[in-house]
Amino acid sequence: MVERQRRRDERAFQHLVGEVKREDRIPSSSSMIRIVLSALVVLAWLSAYPPDQVSAQNQTITVVSFGGSYARACDKSYHERFESETGIGINLEDYTGGLAQIRAQVEMGNVFWDVVDLNMPELVRGCDEGLLVPVHIDDLPKGADGASAADDFVEGTITDCGATKLFFSRMIAYNDERIGDVKPTTIADFFDLEKFPGRRGMKRSPVANLEFALMADGVPREDVYTTLDTEEGVRRALRKLDTIKEQIVWWETAAHPPQMLADGEVTMTTAANGRIFNAQELEGQPFVILWNSQILYTSGYGIVEGTRNLDAARRFLEFASRAESMANLARYIAYSPTRRSAMPLISTHAETGVDMRPHMPTAPENAARALHNDWEWWSDNGEEMNERFSTWLAR
Repeated sequence: MVERQRRRDERAFQHLVGEVKREDRIPSSSSMIRIVLSALVVLAWLSAYPPDQVSAQNQTITVVSFGGSYARACDKSYHERFESETGIGINLEDYTGGLAQIRAQVEMGNVFWDVVDLNMPELVRGCDEGLLVPVHIDDLPKGADGASAADDFVEGTITDCGATKLFFSRMIAYNDERIGDVKPTTIADFFDLEKFPGRRGMKRSPVANLEFALMADGVPREDVYTTLDTEEGVRRALRKLDTIKEQIVWWETAAHPPQMLADGEVTMTTAANGRIFNAQELEGQPFVILWNSQILYTSGYGIVEGTRNLDAARRFLEFASRAESMANLARYIAYSPTRRSAMPLISTHAETGVDMRPHMPTAPENAARALHNDWEWWSDNGEEMNERFSTWLAR
């Protein structure tokens, strides 16, 4: 809102400067009055806004993210505050993830995205492929306690193109009012169509689904990626998915699972924990999360190589990487910060006042039962698994 007011003021300023420039002759007394008034407006405008904000007027960057309640949370916690602090506007666009569109823009030399929200495997792979701008960890802000960024970020969240900003989980959820008297309690129950009849929601992707399948088939969490690293392990996961394939409703974006549960389209679904939490708290939905089914992920912003707004994009990345910004995001959606100094700053939900700490996927009682996504494995094997999964879908 402040940024929009500045833009209106600048337009007025430019109009009045034009009035001054048009006086190319000896001005009349009335013209002189206008010139003096214009000069006063110029002085007032320049004193109202610091030089760095004046230079940012009319500049906009395009930030691409995952939409829905997550986008709204980012808008409140990042975008509005960044616009107010810098005067740089945010144009928010939605996408469903992956590197395909970024790769096409970079290869064609026609980059129109500036900053993109990426899960860790894509962030690493995009960096390795030269699709993202390198960002040294020392260029990121210190922690809220003064610790260096290298010491403040949790292990496994730093890349050559920056650091991630949040932890989220993919887990299983159900609608308590539609499930019946016997409630599911394990991942295996998700695959038990006899005990829990009905359709299942899953993302149209091998990510998480292969891990869920192996855990439901009895593979211990600590052995999931060792198993998945073998040909027989991949076949085993796909065979387990075969047992429910005819009952799966495939979803594309993270906004779909809460809606499918609310509509009764599915009995259970995989989902992002923050989307289910927001449906619980903001909409009063009787959804239940199976925390012992969670797979923990991390995601962060990458700057697209070839952006025309590199300086502004770097400023946004710096802003979003602050511990205070991460803690503020956690006031709008149940995603955990990736900085140690941000964790003590987590407080209550901005709208409902509920204590957010127990709802974080990294809360001790929740994290103790989590499978940590092996982003290095997915970065190395993601393309092959996508091909295998597409072939399986087509059978």
